[in-house]
Amino acid sequence: MNPGAFSLSLSVRDIKASRAFYEQLGFSVTGGDPDKGWAILKNGSALIGLFQGMFEGNMLTFNPGWDQEGQAFEPFDDVRDIQRHLRAAGVEIVKETEDGGAGPAHIVVKDPDGNVILIDQHR
Repeated sequence: MNPGAFSLSLSVRDIKASRAFYEQLGFSVTGGDPDKGWAILKNGSALIGLFQGMFEGNMLTFNPGWDQEGQAFEPFDDVRDIQRHLRAAGVEIVKETEDGGAGPAHIVVKDPDGNVILIDQHR
């Protein structure tokens, strides 16, 4: 199973202040729309998403079908296949997506310590 590109999604109070801080750490903006409350920053292979007012708490994020450069690759494990695999392994799915179909969808799971993991497919 390949859950795709990994990033850390941070819930921030002030996206402009957070962006400026991470730019001081060597990150550069590679995507997003700060006027809509989100930005994606990269430093080497490290990816951070900043999100203002979109969710509570921080989470680990995986994007099936994308590599660390934000490029699509084939073949990839569809989020619905990942969901079936996790269910079969006994992992509780906190937020499920519909089985079947194709295209964008997401699921949410928590690790044994309660850390939130978003598997967010955009293609």
